[in-house]
Amino acid sequence: MSNTSRPAPKLIVGLGNPGPDYTETRHNAGFWFCERLAARLGAHFNRESRFHGQVAKTTDGTWLLMPETFMNRSGQSVGALARFFRISPAEILVVHDELDLPPGQSRIKFGGGLGGHNGLKDISAHCGTHDYWRLRIGIGHPGDRNAVVSFVLKRPSRAEEELIDETIDRALSAWPDIQRGAYDAAAQTINARPSRGKEAK
Repeated sequence: MSNTSRPAPKLIVGLGNPGPDYTETRHNAGFWFCERLAARLGAHFNRESRFHGQVAKTTDGTWLLMPETFMNRSGQSVGALARFFRISPAEILVVHDELDLPPGQSRIKFGGGLGGHNGLKDISAHCGTHDYWRLRIGIGHPGDRNAVVSFVLKRPSRAEEELIDETIDRALSAWPDIQRGAYDAAAQTINARPSRGKEAK
């Protein structure tokens, strides 16, 4: 998309699994971002059964959503809210954990592949397209594809958690650019690598 055709986001979706058993697991990195963004903007989440999730609205009218459908059915929640408020896929930013990036790294991009992420797969199915924004928060990879499910459903190490927190802080600092649809400017901040020696090995 060109700079002149990028609409500001109307819906920010944080992906994760509901319930205390999952709160601190790697798969909930999207929830962590949304919760901190809401706190930063003074927005408050409330459960909305018609949207199958926790919903908040910022003072500028941006919706924040944390689906409670469990990761594999995230699209049910996203699709319900987007259809109700007539939000197009290009006006949606999905924040999720990313196995292909180490803790300490993040990327923001429009469209593209789904990287095997079940939450994205379901959102694409309900939206009928891959063409929405994604903020990918690196959690690292266990090195064995058969260990992925167990890995994402466990808490990161203290060192990894610190790096993920710093990544989220960096993404939050780019919020003013994201808010106005200036994704190129936001990417300069979000996609920056951490200082040498801080990135997880």
